[in-house]
Amino acid sequence: MKRIIYISLVSIAALSACKKELGKLPENAKVDGNTIIDQATAKVALNGVYYRLANVQSANNVTVWRINEVNPGEFSGYLGYGYGETNEESNNYNNGSDYFWTYSYSLINAANGVIQGIEKLADDKFTGNTKKQLLSEARFLRAYGHAKLLSYYAEWFDPSSAYGVLLRNEFITLGNIPKQRSNVADSYKAIYEDLDYAIQNGADSTNNIYASKYAAMLLKMRVLICHGQQADYADVITLANQVTAGNRYTLEPKLKDLFRTKALQSKEVIIGIKPQQNQEAYYYNRSRQYWPGASSLFIAKTAFKDLLSGDPRGSWVVGSANPNTAGTYYFTKYIAEGSTPTPITETAYAMRLTEVYLLKAEAIVRSGGNTTDAKNIVKDIMAHAEVTNFQAVDNAATPDDLLKQIYFEISRNMTGEDGQEWMALLRLPFSTVQQLRPTIKDKIQYILPVPHNELMNNPAFGPQNRGYQP
Repeated sequence: MKRIIYISLVSIAALSACKKELGKLPENAKVDGNTIIDQATAKVALNGVYYRLANVQSANNVTVWRINEVNPGEFSGYLGYGYGETNEESNNYNNGSDYFWTYSYSLINAANGVIQGIEKLADDKFTGNTKKQLLSEARFLRAYGHAKLLSYYAEWFDPSSAYGVLLRNEFITLGNIPKQRSNVADSYKAIYEDLDYAIQNGADSTNNIYASKYAAMLLKMRVLICHGQQADYADVITLANQVTAGNRYTLEPKLKDLFRTKALQSKEVIIGIKPQQNQEAYYYNRSRQYWPGASSLFIAKTAFKDLLSGDPRGSWVVGSANPNTAGTYYFTKYIAEGSTPTPITETAYAMRLTEVYLLKAEAIVRSGGNTTDAKNIVKDIMAHAEVTNFQAVDNAATPDDLLKQIYFEISRNMTGEDGQEWMALLRLPFSTVQQLRPTIKDKIQYILPVPHNELMNNPAFGPQNRGYQP
């Protein structure tokens, strides 16, 4: 069964402390703050952090974004493993799997190296506002890593909980590994601080493979909607209005075109994951894991096919039956059956404008706002996916009914991208979660166990997540 090999923080520290080993990585993977001596080297180091975001594998120079695409879809019951059911698909977790832990801390550690290196340089080493802009991108990427950990390893749904994130705000060395996890309130605070800096100092316009201030706004919307206090919803709406003002980003007229022909050329993409050079030629690339299957096969399950019943997206997002496992189908959102990998099929998507609108609609409903406004937003998003039947949305008679319809559209539209279908499910009332995902019996299953190696290597961390064995 496919899974990511765990690399402990000790291993990361050893790699960062050994310049000889670090030098074996491609140049754009270097993130050691000691290599930052001016603006040019700061940009090179920042590229190394994006290298971690895209999860580029140094052995074969391909992105492995599918950990962000597939696992949340498995948890939600919409995606699966094409050669047999996994623990993730039945919401049975164990602390032998790494999931997002090493990925997130590799990203955070790289960001910390860049932040540390840039901050120690004099301002006159940079032109104009470049120093603050580079720091804003690095702090956005650190916030992204911490937000990922908050979503999957901390009790994000309880602001009073002690089970928060192990916050890392300095470059890891062998001497500073031991550290206690923070509580949930402090975890949210640290993420907000990074994102507020990125919003205030980020670039107004940038290539969509890099983080602008608007990417930071969307990430803050994600975090606020999960924090879930009444004041948060007004902030989500305000941020959504700022992102959508000025037509910097526009919804793709036909959603299918984004995935089939435009990719990063689409003005809907806020942050995309660009494939590495000639990645499409590598046999075990991302596309072939969706069709026809290579080292792994990731598929759509019957629940996802049923969700798209009568929806135009069902004709191109879900393919023919997977011959390996009954009740599963090829997931063809990224690559059509019978086609070959291209840079377009290898492109992944961390953030796009559709999510901004759907989070705004959710915030309107949760804040007690005008449900007609929220319904119109959802129907407009559906129309861009060529849907013409809006009866279910129009007939949503209560706020809870409408929140369920918003969740369904998030799932139809964004499953297999960056986990928003999973988080949107968990924001629903627990009784609704159980109704939609019967394998979830307890909120313990909302989050994952901390990897055993972390508890062994970091004795200061604190206890394992509740409900899991140490």
